[in-house]
Order: sequence, then structure tokens, then C-alpha cells
Amino acid sequence: MARILLGITGGIAAYKACTLTRLLVRAGHDVFPLVTEAAERFVRAETFYALARKSRSDDPYPHLERADLLVVAPLTANTLARLAHGLADDLLTEAALAHDGPVLVAPAMNVRMWEHPATQENAALLRSRGVEIIGPAEGELAEGEMGAGRMVEPEEIAARIAELLGASPSAPGPLEGRRVVISAGGTREPLDTVRFLGNRSSGRMGVALAEEARSRGADVTLLAANLAVSPPTGVTVVETPTAADLEREALARADADVIVMAAAVADYRPPSVLGEKRPKDGAPWLVELEATPDVLAALGAARPPGRVLVGFAADGAGNGLARAREKRLAKGADLFVFNDVSRHDIGFDALENEVIVLSEAGERHVEKAPKREVAAAVLDEVERLLSKR
Repeated sequence: MARILLGITGGIAAYKACTLTRLLVRAGHDVFPLVTEAAERFVRAETFYALARKSRSDDPYPHLERADLLVVAPLTANTLARLAHGLADDLLTEAALAHDGPVLVAPAMNVRMWEHPATQENAALLRSRGVEIIGPAEGELAEGEMGAGRMVEPEEIAARIAELLGASPSAPGPLEGRRVVISAGGTREPLDTVRFLGNRSSGRMGVALAEEARSRGADVTLLAANLAVSPPTGVTVVETPTAADLEREALARADADVIVMAAAVADYRPPSVLGEKRPKDGAPWLVELEATPDVLAALGAARPPGRVLVGFAADGAGNGLARAREKRLAKGADLFVFNDVSRHDIGFDALENEVIVLSEAGERHVEKAPKREVAAAVLDEVERLLSKR
């Protein structure tokens, strides 16, 4: 379904936004709340995060990621004016300036504030830019007056959102009806009941791919290997903590239309696991490691004709790109995404990435950008391949 930025501004109608959040999540949308300081005087931001099934992000720019729709409900007269004049002094107004898709706002204010010429001019200015204004409704207002100023009911807003997404050029569709399997995170191979061999992958890139594929209409299954970030809503999540788990679940879905192996799968693991914690006694601990099965190569051999297989190569500078070229051919992948994990500003556990997408048609350099934008570039290449099959 769609990724929706939901702005909540400071008014008593903020409590209605709780119901709206719940309705949108129930419809399968990925809702990201943008709660202003004034709104928190009525409903705390944690309430909206809980209803949206999200935690506060450590990403300083989640409000600037691509979204299918920006909704502001309730919209106060103050925020209406700030939107009309392009101010950007909080997360909501920054998101509004950065957003390039449809916008729906639901005003809520005193009737005299709504009817004031300044407010009406600001509303007209927003409409001239393509912003849709729903309401306000007439009725008894919080302060006891009667007139236009009530925020329309959440059910009506949710219904209009469904209509907008159905008609929007950026609404889901290109991967409609496609089964997409995406792995994310990093596997952990147990040494004993406490310790494991692991890696620094957070799963952000794979989660971004899952979000983007879902927003394009795909039926997405996310193979989650110890994610450090929350999985997106609207996808099927299968926990795959070890390489063996990931191998089993990926091969069980080898007939999917698209498989994207973005997880960092361990190359080696202990041949046996201690049944209890090994106590620290000062003596060396020599650990023998065996190679894990090559899941990507197995998928390349098992997939039916017409399917698209995407591999990831997390490697360093120097010969890393050359090795990625060799791997794409050796493992039977259609696309290989190379990212330089020797850099600290991209790749593992970073908010941004910069990759080179390798294919039979050539190589595409995707410049440094938020991982959701990189995911969009990768899936554009996937769609190009699917269109030829």
C-alpha cells in the first residue's frame, strides 16, 4: 500500500487524528506521524507512534523520504498560513516543502478564524498549488460557537485518502500482482547459547526495498535477519536469524517473481554449537569455521524462467567492484548491487547509500542518497527487466 506522512497540529481535534491513524494502518498503509509541539499539548506523540506501530526513529530525516501522500489533520490556521507562505520551521513544514506528491489537509479552527480574509486567502493559495482541502464541517465548535470550523470525521478523510491514492500517478501499481521476496539484516551464527558471529548490517536497505516494493503494489515477503529497524507495515515478515534459516525460507519461495537478497549472510559458521555458555577461563578459544551454503547461487539455479534475481555485494574499495561483476555471472543473478562498505558514510548501519547496479545491459551508478531513494532506483531496474519478460 502507500507511505503516508500524517501531520497533526495543535487543536482539540488532534484526538480525532488518533482514529484516522488507526484507520490508515488498518487499511495497510505505512503511516509516519509528524506531530507538532502544539499538538502534543493535546495528544502525546508516543500515542501516534504506537497507533502507527512505529518507534521514534534515529534517522534525523525520516520526514524527507519519499511518500505517496501528505495529510495534515487537523490543520490549524497558523499552520495553514505557514504552509501557504513556504515556511519550514518544524518537521511538518519541512516535509511539506520537500514533498512532491498529492497533499490533503483538513482544517479545524474557530469559525471566525476560518472566515477571516487572511485565512481564506491562504486557503486559496494552497488550492492554487494543487492542495486539496477537505472541510471544515459545520456544527458546534469546542468553544461553544456554531459554524464552519470542525474537522471532518476521520472516516470521511480516510475515504478521501483511498480515492486519492487510487487516482494518484504515484499510487501503487507497477508491481501489482507480483510476488516479491526481500531479505534484510545480517545473520548471526551461534557459538554457544550466548555468543554468536555476526556483522554490522542493520537491515535498513532491505527494509527500504520492502517499503518501496509494497508502495508499488507488490505482495512482499520480508526475510528478516536480526533487524535493527522496524519492518514496514503491509508486508509478510518471516524471521530468519541464521544462514540456515535464510536458506530454507528463501528456497521455499524460489518461484517468486522477484527475489532481492539484500541481507548480509554469513559466509562461515561453527560446525557445532556449544549447548551452554563457555565460561571465560583465560585459555584461548580456538573456533573452527565451515562455509555456509551459497543461498544466492542456489536461488539462481532453482528459479523458474522469467523471474528476476537480485544480489548484493558488500565489499571494499579496490577489487570489490571487479569481484561483484564476477559474482553476478557466477551466481546467475540478473542484477548485482555493489556498495562500498569500507566507507563509514554509506552502507552498513548508515542512513544513506551509494551503489552501482550491475546488469547484462551495463552498469548504473546511483549517487549517494537516502536508502529509500536507492531502493527506488534498484526497483526501477527490476521493473525494466520484468517488462522484457
